[in-house]
Amino acid sequence: MEERLAFVEEAQQPLAMHPKKFALWLFIVTVVMIFASMTSAYIVRQAEGNWLEFDLPDILWYTSGVIVLSSITLHWAYLSAKSDSLDQLKLALGITLALGLVFLVGQWYSWVALVDRDVYFVGNPSGSFLYIFTGLHALHLISGVIFLIIVLISSLRYEVHSKKMAQMEMCVTYWHFLGGLWLYLFMFLLLNH
Repeated sequence: MEERLAFVEEAQQPLAMHPKKFALWLFIVTVVMIFASMTSAYIVRQAEGNWLEFDLPDILWYTSGVIVLSSITLHWAYLSAKSDSLDQLKLALGITLALGLVFLVGQWYSWVALVDRDVYFVGNPSGSFLYIFTGLHALHLISGVIFLIIVLISSLRYEVHSKKMAQMEMCVTYWHFLGGLWLYLFMFLLLNH
């Protein structure tokens, strides 16, 4: 009888993940698949010819720097939450939110710069792809900004701290993913336009 009890006591806990984190990872995988298929389509269509060559707007360099900086400030917010530095948490989340909005405004101005260069959504596929890449990423970034607002409101209510990190961890994961996705798209466009 004791051997059976010893065996039961040594049973290991199954691996578990917060259901919302699991859903987030499924969503991220879906977004990766969408952008992977779009970049593949870009390469295939570019090889067919009739491809307009143009320089990418310079503002994309700045928005890339802004998205990297926003990841740094969000990591600061994460570390602040882990150490219960709640004033720093709120400040870092506010700065990250502002940088996210600056990024979105910069993306808008990149479209203005494209129109100034006679690159339109309708017309040559090279311009269409650029509008779709930046627009779809901006749409996902808007969802990230909304997520940041939700976490900021939660932090103002003292609902984000070292003992309650799930929402913060999900926000950080998603935001870093969006930053990495943007850097991938920007490098892809630099190398393939």
